[in-house]
Amino acid sequence: MPDPRIDVVVLTMNDRPSEEAAAQQTLLAQAGVDVRVCVVGNGCEPEVVPPGALTVRLPENVGIPGGRNAGADALGREPDAAKWLFFLDNDATFPRTDVLAQLIAEAQQRPRAAYVQPRLTGPDDVTTPRRWVPRLRASRPERPGTITTMTEGVVLVRRAAFDAVRGWPAEFFLYHEGLQLAWQCWAAGWTGYYAADLRMHHPLTSPTRHALFHRLAARNRIWVAYRNLPALLIPLYLAVWTAITLARAAHTGGLSETLAGMREGWTNRRAQERRPMSWRTVWRLTIAGRPPVI
Repeated sequence: MPDPRIDVVVLTMNDRPSEEAAAQQTLLAQAGVDVRVCVVGNGCEPEVVPPGALTVRLPENVGIPGGRNAGADALGREPDAAKWLFFLDNDATFPRTDVLAQLIAEAQQRPRAAYVQPRLTGPDDVTTPRRWVPRLRASRPERPGTITTMTEGVVLVRRAAFDAVRGWPAEFFLYHEGLQLAWQCWAAGWTGYYAADLRMHHPLTSPTRHALFHRLAARNRIWVAYRNLPALLIPLYLAVWTAITLARAAHTGGLSETLAGMREGWTNRRAQERRPMSWRTVWRLTIAGRPPVI
C-alpha cells in the first residue's frame, strides 16, 4: 500500500531563514507519508524552498489565514490532491520522523474528526504555554481528547472538511482564525481531536510581540461570535469575554488597543457573513467540554 499523501502549506515573509530551513529539514524527514509542499510568500518571493516544492508569491501581505488559503488552493489544483492538509508554522519543527504518519493514523481512527492537533511544546519538549492547549483545563497539556478549537500553526485538517467550510477566514488577517475554522467544522457535523502524545516544537514566543495583537485579537473575537453563534448567545458570550479581557488588559497592558479592537469589531460586524451554528451544535460543543459562552 502506498504511503498516504499529505499536502503541507508553509507561509513565509523571509524573516527567519535559519528557522525555516530547520523546519523544512524536519518536514522532509517525515517517514511513512508522501509529502507535497507549497511555500507561500506573503508579500514576497519565497527564498527558502525545498526541492520540488510549489511556490506562491502573493503581491502583498494578506495575513496568515489568507496566505494559508492561497497555499491550500494551489495544492488543490495539483493532480491527485491529497486527502490531508497540514499547516506548518515556518519556525515549528518535528522532533520525530513519524509525526505526520501518526497524526494521519489518529485521524483515520476518528472519521468524524475534521482536524487533529499535536501537542505543541517549546524546544525542551516539555513546556506548553496555556495558550497552546486547545481546550479548557489547560494545566494538563498531556491529556488527549476531543477539542473544539485548535492551535493554527501545527494542525492536520481533512481536505474535504476544509473545502466544505471554505477554509480559513481571510478577513481576520491574524488571530482567532483557528476558533473560526473549528466552529465551522463542528457546525458542519465534524469534531476535532487533540493527540497530546504527539509533540511538535516551537520557539516560546509571546503573541504580544506583534504590535497588532491587542486590537486584532479583540476585533476578531467579536467577529467570531457574530459569525457563528445563535443570536441569543452573542451577548452572553461577549459579556463573559469582555469582562475577562478588560481585566486582563488593565493588568498586563494593551487596554487602549483592546478597546479600539472592540469598537472596530462591533462597528464592522455586519460586514461579516453570518453562518450561525444550530442549537444541536451548541449542545455538542457543550458536552465536548466547551460551551460556546466561554
